[in-house]
Amino acid sequence: MKKFINDPGSVLRDALAGVAAAHPSLRVDSVNRVITRATSTPPGKVALISGGGSGHEPLHGGYVGTGMLDAACPGEIFTSPVPDQMLAAVKAVDSGSGVVFIVKNYTGDVMNFQLAAELAADDGVAVETVLVDDDVAVQDSTWTAGRRGTGATVFVEKITGALAEQGAPLAEVAAIGREVNAASRSFAIALTACTTPAAGRPGFDLPDDEVEIGVGIHGEPGRRRGPFQPAGELAASMVEAILADMPLSEGDQTIVMLNGLGATPLIELYVLFGEVAARLADRGIVIARNLVGNHITSLDMAGASLTICHATAQMLTLWDAPVHTPALHW
Repeated sequence: MKKFINDPGSVLRDALAGVAAAHPSLRVDSVNRVITRATSTPPGKVALISGGGSGHEPLHGGYVGTGMLDAACPGEIFTSPVPDQMLAAVKAVDSGSGVVFIVKNYTGDVMNFQLAAELAADDGVAVETVLVDDDVAVQDSTWTAGRRGTGATVFVEKITGALAEQGAPLAEVAAIGREVNAASRSFAIALTACTTPAAGRPGFDLPDDEVEIGVGIHGEPGRRRGPFQPAGELAASMVEAILADMPLSEGDQTIVMLNGLGATPLIELYVLFGEVAARLADRGIVIARNLVGNHITSLDMAGASLTICHATAQMLTLWDAPVHTPALHW
């Protein structure tokens, strides 16, 4: 294993030090392991907090900033943050208007954010939770009850963040987050496994002539192993899996993200996006907005995920609203 690390046990600590050095727009609490905006939450603004295991960068810390999150709680690699972290984040960013937790549907994340919400409620802070469960590949697994939370997390954080920035009340901000999640579906394909620093070897064996179809962002098994194919055929598999679960009609407007899982070159992502765009165009489905790049990764996994949101006019307006974070800005 060759990685730019000092020690497998210090990766998160060292990375947080790097985040602090790189981004003066952020405040990094290295004791509680919480990333917040450098400026305080304005009175009347609902605060947005998300988090999860590290290894998915830029999610979540890269989306802290104007128009998205107020705080992120990074756990150890592929390990949920703990309730004390989340409570520290609440205390750091709550302005009195309440907090929305954005939680990917993994057992540890769900349990720990729920405990943190209960602790915050004891302190008089109103908390709403938006659960992201967009992955159509599997229903229930060793890691989840229900679907896994993946790429739609970026859509939920952006759109709820825009509405919160406008001063919308807590219930309304949470409601748009749930609406975005319900309108989004994701599907991923891996060409290789990822290697966690602690393990020092790939998380699973994948022959050179096979791909993992429907892989999870921690390397969880997908629907099946399949033969390695040209990009067009793999893109078709992703599109078909999503549209089988969320049928779209001619003229429907969408937000589409073609996301790299960590080790996929951008040129390959553009090849895939072109194939996805062609297949959606054949059905008359409109890509109104798009993202192509590494937005929710799985360490050094070679692969890609596709996320499609059936977007309303309000979602598109909120998507277009200004955002300024280390990983997303316009």
